[in-house]
Amino acid sequence: MSGEPASQLSLADAQARVDRWISEVGVRYFSELTNLAQLVEEVGEVARILSRTHGDQSFKDSEKDLDLADELADVLFVLICLANQSGVDLEEAFLRNLEKKTLRDSDRHSSNEKLESPPD
Repeated sequence: MSGEPASQLSLADAQARVDRWISEVGVRYFSELTNLAQLVEEVGEVARILSRTHGDQSFKDSEKDLDLADELADVLFVLICLANQSGVDLEEAFLRNLEKKTLRDSDRHSSNEKLESPPD
C-alpha cells in the first residue's frame, strides 16, 4: 500500500466492473442457477476458514493458504453477478435494506440482554 490513498468503489461501480469483466474475459454470465451454486460454494469456503480460525477445527495442510479476504471477494463477485443478471441495483437495495433494518430493530439489539457482554 505504497502510501497511496485508498480507492473508493461504490456498489454501482463494482456492478459495472463485474459486467465489463464478464463481457471481456468471462464470455458470458453463467446461468442464475449455476451462479447460485457458485455462491453457496464460495460461502462454504468462508465458513471453512472461520470454523478453523474461530471454531474447534484445525486446518488441513492443503488449507494453510486459504485467505478470508479473497474468499469474501469471491462471494461478493458472484453476488454481483446474480444482481447484474437479475437487474438488481445493489446500492439502492442495500440502502433500502439498511433503512428497513434500522426501523425494525431500532430498540431490539440495544435491549437484548444477550448482547450486553462480549461473547466467550
